Amino acid sequence: MADNLLFFTELLSMPVHDVRGRRIGRAKDAALVPLVHPSRIDRVLVGGGDAWLTVRYDQIRSIVLGKGIFLSDERLMPYHDDEYMLRIGRDLLDQQIIDVTGRKVVRVNDLTMTIQNDGERDIVAVLEVDIGVRSVVRRLLQGALSPRWIRKLQEPIPPHSIAWDLCNVVEPDPLRRLRLNISYSKLEAMHPADLADIVEELGPAEREAIFETIDSEVAAEALSEVDPRMQASILESLEPEIAADIVEEMSPHEAADVLNEMEAESSEEILEEMDSAPGTEVRELLDFEEDRAGGMMNTEFVSLHQNASVMDALAALRGNEDLLENLNTLFLVDEEGRLTASIPLARLFLAASNARLKELANETLIQVNVDEKQDRVTEFFDKYNLLTLPVVDEDGKLAGVITADEIISVLRQK
Repeated sequence: MADNLLFFTELLSMPVHDVRGRRIGRAKDAALVPLVHPSRIDRVLVGGGDAWLTVRYDQIRSIVLGKGIFLSDERLMPYHDDEYMLRIGRDLLDQQIIDVTGRKVVRVNDLTMTIQNDGERDIVAVLEVDIGVRSVVRRLLQGALSPRWIRKLQEPIPPHSIAWDLCNVVEPDPLRRLRLNISYSKLEAMHPADLADIVEELGPAEREAIFETIDSEVAAEALSEVDPRMQASILESLEPEIAADIVEEMSPHEAADVLNEMEAESSEEILEEMDSAPGTEVRELLDFEEDRAGGMMNTEFVSLHQNASVMDALAALRGNEDLLENLNTLFLVDEEGRLTASIPLARLFLAASNARLKELANETLIQVNVDEKQDRVTEFFDKYNLLTLPVVDEDGKLAGVITADEIISVLRQK
């Protein structure tokens, strides 16, 4: 192994020598100050007797494996806890962090650091986070064998580490996140399902830290992928205004499902913080029982007048681009809003722009009432191989749609 590498567990308990070569104590921890530099070890904390001392990075002349840390300046200050410090031993070692590339939560066993001399002093910087068996063995042998012997013994074991700049530290305290310059922007680029997997592995405080920090749209997509039993607890842990921002980004149906699982008081607080239009839409869905068609339906659909043309339909689609990802059917209604027909979206692209939509409609209109039982709705999807099923109220007016995704979700829970 290269001589310019140093493991954090090797740094721990290294003797620290002053400018005259006298030992003044041992290294007890090391700290980064991310607002100053993202990877440089800015402080080494030295224990000697009852008090700890702070060694700045520019007071270190050299670090020699098996011999210790040698200082160029002995004007050391007593250690005082600093919220701008990320202490490796206290804040990282044995803690969970997020591997952004591997999209998983990992436990920190050790850190690999580099030693680079700038002509005046040795500069130590964090290179990788060690998470594999090799780092576990190294820790178990510390103190029993010399560092060089431990390095020889660990050589046959493949290293398992993550580059420091690909890791995300999870800090529950909002103020400390700012002071430590912790950002979750890398998490926002993940697929929602991967982010949901990570969230499910974290503790409650860490989950809250992520959801109150990331973009509300990303948070909504990830929350939709989280285990339903955990969704409500996450929202309840957040401030109502933050939770409301997330719920507004969810589909009304998903939002209603989550709020239905919460305590009535918490649910109402979130609804009160929501904008009027989405809040009203979600409240209407909450009035339906979960095991009825009304409780399964989504109110995000595109409907047009029964006399509309293909050109009208294309214009409506352009005005609802946010729905296109999951849209496969258009619905026709009369002047009163009563459902009259359904049209597979694909047929639009094979028809002339001036063609009437009712000429493209399915011959048979399959629909259910808002009070239809869940089992019956599932039977409809199975019998007719449906992707979408329209739901009407007691007057025959289109109230919403049930998608195949919802049926799959229902079947999984049984």
